[in-house]
Amino acid sequence: MAGPTPFQTVGPFFHRALPLARGGTVVCEMAGGRAAVIEGTLRDGLGEPAADALVETWQADPAGRYHHPDDAAGDERVFDGFARVATDAAGRFTIETVKPGRVPGPGESRQAPHLVMGILARGLLTRLVTRLYFEDEPSNDQDPILALVPKERRATLIARRTSEGRYRFDVVLQGEGETVFFDV
Repeated sequence: MAGPTPFQTVGPFFHRALPLARGGTVVCEMAGGRAAVIEGTLRDGLGEPAADALVETWQADPAGRYHHPDDAAGDERVFDGFARVATDAAGRFTIETVKPGRVPGPGESRQAPHLVMGILARGLLTRLVTRLYFEDEPSNDQDPILALVPKERRATLIARRTSEGRYRFDVVLQGEGETVFFDV
């Protein structure tokens, strides 16, 4: 009889097995959309780059509508709100999109513009889910989901504006400065 099966982690296969032709580019042909480029780095608990991880985002369009049958606009717009990009050897990723609009929240509330972000990486057996909010968005103070996060941890969910239409959002998977992840 052979010994126990040796320990195995999930991956590395994301950049080979789950490609999306347009990668981190979200297509939007809507008038009034403001371009947003999000650059970031994914780091593990030791501060090392998380190479060969997968970053997925899903978001509403600039009018606050999702590409979903329950949120149909009935127009011919081209916007699916989804991006998928593998991190490079330095753990970097880039998402090219438009700033989303506000969407309904619990009760009669409205959520601030945000992206839902999923993370798959070597060693993770469960997809991690977080949110990315924009630093220059005044409605962050009224967002009912962001308000659930302890004030001292909210900064881990805020993308910092680096220049017009460009943002920095680093994700820390574990340890000091760990990004807030949601149990969904």
